[in-house]
Amino acid sequence: MGTKLLAALALVAAGAVAWYAAPPSSDGSAALPPVATRASEPRAHPVPGQGFDRAAHSTTDPSSIWVIVNKSHPIEPSDFRPAIALVRGYQVAVPAAGPLEDLLAAADAEGLGLKIASAFRSYDYQLSVHAAHVAERGHVAADQVSARAGHSEHQTGLAVDLVTPADPGCDFDACFADTPAGRWLARESWRFGFVVRYRAGTTAVTGYSPEPWHLRFVGRELAAELHRSGDPTLEEFFDVSGGDYPAAEAGDD
Repeated sequence: MGTKLLAALALVAAGAVAWYAAPPSSDGSAALPPVATRASEPRAHPVPGQGFDRAAHSTTDPSSIWVIVNKSHPIEPSDFRPAIALVRGYQVAVPAAGPLEDLLAAADAEGLGLKIASAFRSYDYQLSVHAAHVAERGHVAADQVSARAGHSEHQTGLAVDLVTPADPGCDFDACFADTPAGRWLARESWRFGFVVRYRAGTTAVTGYSPEPWHLRFVGRELAAELHRSGDPTLEEFFDVSGGDYPAAEAGDD
């Protein structure tokens, strides 16, 4: 009986390893850092409350994969630039590069046609992006959809906007959530270490309207824990303030 039990356990272990095996990347660029295999990922359903350390990474250091950037917490220093790698021609922070390649390859295998529309943005570039929104919409409306310079996750290199050029009707629109690509990202992005950062019903916390196309890399460990716990925002998970800009900044660019 003991021999049979050991053999059964060995088969279960072998099956778990096979389930986590990584598919080959669709991009063989040698310039990109090596991608961890699925064997290094956390299990899909971690045991609640066991061993997750919320202080493992800083939420204020802009080079940290857990940094929280919002209207209440600007990037310091304001001219911060991350170490950069290229993913399909776009600049992203090095820790996010391999996982983003994996996510895009998996989406390709599903026939979703996801493409990167925006990734790292410098302080100066974000200044021009926000100014364009202000010119088009006015300050109040612009602040609902565009971060002021120094307050954008894109400056960390950990955020990426994805679109579907073959079916662009809902690109950069809330209806993206109801497309096959949007539903897949909401369901699967956590497996690659990403979260949909601005979700429906979280505007009062994040300060932004829903953006189902905007992914934020937080690492596989935290993404799995957020998926397990059901916490919809980083602010709520880490008990960090969000919401609007301080009153003293009202009307500023």
